[in-house]
Amino acid sequence: MRAAGRLVAEVREAVRRMVQPGVTTLELDMAAEQMIRDAGALPTFKGYHGFPFSICASVNEQVVHGFPSAYALKEGDIFSLDCGVTLGGFVGDTATTVPVGRVDEDRLKLIRVAEECLERAIQQCWPGKHLGDIGWAVQELAEAHGYGIVRDYVGHGIGRKMHEDPQIPNYGKPGTGIKIRSGYVFAIEPMINMGTHKTKTLKDGWTVVTLDGRPSAHVEHTVAVTEEGPEVLTRLAESAPTQPQAETVGA
Repeated sequence: MRAAGRLVAEVREAVRRMVQPGVTTLELDMAAEQMIRDAGALPTFKGYHGFPFSICASVNEQVVHGFPSAYALKEGDIFSLDCGVTLGGFVGDTATTVPVGRVDEDRLKLIRVAEECLERAIQQCWPGKHLGDIGWAVQELAEAHGYGIVRDYVGHGIGRKMHEDPQIPNYGKPGTGIKIRSGYVFAIEPMINMGTHKTKTLKDGWTVVTLDGRPSAHVEHTVAVTEEGPEVLTRLAESAPTQPQAETVGA
């Protein structure tokens, strides 16, 4: 799990560095797949329930499962990259939302809060805590900023398969849900919308967008629960914690 986590984190950071105005999301997908296969791993997403690409590439109002395409990223976009690898029979899964060029402060704040929600959720991954503690950590902060928390899609257990039990919502009540035990591994992934929490799926059957067309941010880490606390398997030392670095419009 550590090896798979490190590889997918390296791919995430390499693709993040490629993000700039004019780059197509299909170019990013092709680059990610090449890196994964060159490392002797498989792109977990490709072919998963028929998904045809190696990454999910979601832009602006797209929440998750966006198709890479000939769309060229534009100044002011926010780009959500979700990627999974299978290495040695185990899966690593991670996501990040990246500002493209100069981005307005409202969108930068959305990304920052999503990342803060993720960090708060990770800190609940201790033996003896409950799944509801993870969801509440996200919900409390996101709602304090007036953001909608996606209900239709949630985090999940992960191991030899990408999606394993239990499901891990980004909302909940402290002290409720199953008790967390050492050895569990979770993919924790806040999906935070600037407006409504409601979503819809486009005609391609995959791409999920916000119902009101406002932007969404998605971030994710694979986290192992140990007796010493949470171990983030998809965090590289040089990238922790991540923060959007793009210039703010008007700054």
